[in-house]
Order: sequence, then structure tokens, then C-alpha cells
Amino acid sequence: MHLLETLVAAAALLGVGVEAAIPKLPLPKSCTGVSAFRNANTVASGWSAVKIAGGLKQVRHVIWDSEGHMLVSQATRGISVHTFGADGCINSTSLLISGAQLNHGLALTPDSKTLYASSETTAFSWSYDPVAMKVSNQKTVVKGMSTGVHSTRAIQVVAKNPNLILLQVGSNANLDMAAANKATGRAIIKIFDMSKAPSAGYNYNSDGEVFGYGLRNEIGFVADPNGVFWGVENSGDDFTRTENGNRRDIHKDNPAEKLNNLGDPMTVRDAWYGYPTCFSVWDPSSFSGLKTGSHFVLAPNSSYNDATCNGKAIAPRLTFQAHSAPIWNTFDDDAKNMYVTFHGSWDRQPATGFKVVQIPFTRLADGSYDPVAPADSMTGYKDIFSATNPASCTANGLTQSNCFRLTAASWDPAGRGLFVGSDNSAEGEIYILSPK
Repeated sequence: MHLLETLVAAAALLGVGVEAAIPKLPLPKSCTGVSAFRNANTVASGWSAVKIAGGLKQVRHVIWDSEGHMLVSQATRGISVHTFGADGCINSTSLLISGAQLNHGLALTPDSKTLYASSETTAFSWSYDPVAMKVSNQKTVVKGMSTGVHSTRAIQVVAKNPNLILLQVGSNANLDMAAANKATGRAIIKIFDMSKAPSAGYNYNSDGEVFGYGLRNEIGFVADPNGVFWGVENSGDDFTRTENGNRRDIHKDNPAEKLNNLGDPMTVRDAWYGYPTCFSVWDPSSFSGLKTGSHFVLAPNSSYNDATCNGKAIAPRLTFQAHSAPIWNTFDDDAKNMYVTFHGSWDRQPATGFKVVQIPFTRLADGSYDPVAPADSMTGYKDIFSATNPASCTANGLTQSNCFRLTAASWDPAGRGLFVGSDNSAEGEIYILSPK
């Protein structure tokens, strides 16, 4: 039977959050033994920032178990677990899983009993004991993911049915034309039912079901309180556009990075978002008749042009400045705001990104959640934490910079604020951003 058909009856099953069982903790002003911020930063009015952890290795993702312990994905090192004292600071740290191949994805089931993590080619599961902070029973659950230019694999559990995981693979090139074919298993998010997983694990390309595709590198995605997933997408580099034989360099301010409404994985299948043929406008001055958020093609012709894309591909709900490199997103407790970390650009001068932004959300009359700003807005979000001078930030390789490289974003169930990570290779850090 088709996986979607077997799940519709379970659509009312709600995931259990960890917040209710976790005592509140104070926001520390500083923590003993934690060094100062490695890089200069600016904090928006009404917010504070404190460094809660340093000396880590390429922090990529932060999650919380049902006891309030913090689990951290440290690329090329493994997964660490951290406990907190009554002062709100970390009071113990241990390496939960040692694995140089683990590089990004990290997720727990709502009951905290199953942990998932990913390497470039493989997703693994472990039985997890949140009280003892121990893992056992490692399994390969999905294998055969393609290698390529995008090596990180985002993974999430569907709270409405925790047997389901979402697993993402990006394109294997800047412009990966073969990724238009879903069978390549690239530029895609697929759904796998862990209750039916083969003993040796699923094959990514041939198994599972397609949630969404045409997603160049949907490196982060998170569910709103209704179970609808929202993803952030890194778009292309060094693009030119050819019209009537005239080739123009548009790469400085186009294409836009995206915020996509991916839908509810209990019901959505095979949604197409445009890649590798359709891209989104950030700066409309480079185009005629298009707005920010509209789709465009790189070489329009009579049979396939901007109108074709805008009629076929799902448009982003909002867009971000080109080359900001959004890495992860999260909601605050009541989903009045989404927060997105921007890793920062290498393909733009002056540089952009290197910040955390806040996107105001609202609840519509039908109960759905949606950004406040219209889809063509260039001001639908505001900076709350950034490098002091982002334009001067360097990006020598993926993690080398004279600024922080922001990655993880996770709202603290103990009430201290937004935890944000940096994977700068000089020092992995975690900060708490807190509204005053």
C-alpha cells in the first residue's frame, strides 16, 4: 500500500514536546571557563547575547532531549551531550557518539528514545536513554545518498507520526541538470517509514517517497505547530542570464535564497520548487516585469521562459538576499517568529550574511501559520545578531572566516532564549540570544 494512504488516519496524532517537563533556568550573564566571543558582533536593540559554550568542533545542529539536555552535532567529531546547572551554564559535557563522518543532521523522536544523525552518504539511528545520556543499538537506516558539492544531510522526525523521517540531499553541482529527475535522489527531500525499514537500511535513491524536489540545497527545515514544514534553501552561484543573445552577469544580487512552505508530510507528495531550471528574483532591477520572489530562467526562449516557471514551480514564501547562505531555521515557543541563521557568502563582494534574522509570523483565520510580510517583500525580516561589519567578512572555504559562521538555531525549552551555533573552524561556539 502507498505510504501516504497508510498515514492519513494518523494525521491527528500530535507529537509531544519536551518543554512541559523541563524546569526553567536563568539566563547567565557569563559562564565560568567560557572564553569571550571569538569575533566581533552586533546585537539588536531589545536583545542580549551571551556565549554559552566554546572550544567545540564545527557546531552544525543543536537539539534537546526530554530531560533538557543539549545534544550538539559537531561536524567531523561526532555528537556531544551537555547538561546545565542551576545558574543556566553548562556543567557537564561528554561525547555521546564519536564519528568523524557525521557532519550535520541530528534529530530525536518526541519521546527522546530514538536518535538520528547523518553523514554524507548514510543516515543512522540509535536507541537513546535521555536520563543516562547513553546510546545503543546503532543501525543504518538509509544508505546510498549521492556524494557531491553539497555534503550535508538535514534530517527531521515527523511529530504527527514519529515513525517517519524526512531526509534531504542537495544538488551535486552548482547547476545539477540531472537533478530534475527525481530518481537521481538529488535536490530533494524524501520520506522514510522507520517502522518498515529493511534490516540493512533503505536505499535513498530507489526507496522512500518524495516529499519535495527541485530544492537545490534545502539544508534546514522545521515544522510549525500545525506540522507544516518550512525550509531554507541555498540557491546558485556565479549566474549569468542570456536574453536575445545578450549575456549579463546577475550573480551579485540574484538568485535569491528561499524560505519555502514545504507543506505537511502527512499529505504532501512530489511538490516541485523549480531547481535546476527555475530560480527566484531578489533584485528585480535585473529583470523586466518580475518582482522579488518571482521565478526566472537563465536563458528564456519561446518554449521555456519565466512565465513557464511561474506557472509550474512552487514559489518561495519569502526570499533572502542572494548568497546569504541560510543554514537552519526555528520557531519561538508560540510561533510568532521564525529565526534563520545565515552562514555568510563567499560569492558576493561586498559579503553578506553572517547573521541571525527574525521573521514575524502570524496565525491566519484558517489556523495556518504564515509570514507577516508579502511574498515580494525585501524587508520581511530583521537582523537581531550579526557580525559587526558583514561586508568585511571573509569566507575562505566553508568554515574558515574572520567572522563567525552561523549554523544551528534552536529555541531553548528551559526558557533562556535562542541557541545559535557557529562552525568557524577556528572555534566552534554556541551563543544564547535572548529578548529583553
